[in-house]
Amino acid sequence: MKTLITLATGVSLMTGMAMAGSLEDPVVEPVATTPVAVAPVMPSGDWTGPYAGLSFGKLDMEAGGVQDDGTVYGLFGGYDYDFGQFVAGAELEYQATDDFDLGGVDVNDVWRLKARGGYDAGPALLYATAGYAWADTGIGDAEGAVYGVGMDYKVTERFTVGAEYLRHDFNDIGSTNVDAEADTLSLRGALRF
Repeated sequence: MKTLITLATGVSLMTGMAMAGSLEDPVVEPVATTPVAVAPVMPSGDWTGPYAGLSFGKLDMEAGGVQDDGTVYGLFGGYDYDFGQFVAGAELEYQATDDFDLGGVDVNDVWRLKARGGYDAGPALLYATAGYAWADTGIGDAEGAVYGVGMDYKVTERFTVGAEYLRHDFNDIGSTNVDAEADTLSLRGALRF
């Protein structure tokens, strides 16, 4: 009987060990992880430095009861300084016209020297501008005040796009005592250095 009990105990131990090392692979529970959100890299709001670019837009001019509009395109360059939330700068701009004729008088091009100041909204710059403009016409030069508003937006740290509206008050075109008013609306693209 002792032998039978010893034999039964041995068989039961061996069966238990055989069951412990079964042939099935253990199940491993996956560890829950939190996905890491990657924030997009936005251009900074530092507007300090020189810039240069191209413009394309529309000129609408009225003088002596005659009005006409046409296409303008040109170059501009300037320098801005960022004081935090306020940005100040200066700009020189040249725009040529595309066969612009005001009552039989050709308007060839416009030069502008402008100061600008505005609000630094991160990748956007909202600004007001004012200065002096010179226009070359078929009957002589005209000059006067120019003022307006605009916005630039940083697509990248070095490239901006924007729009600008300007109002011109030209006095005494070609010494004829004829004054002119002009509006331009231009799309602009610039490289910042």
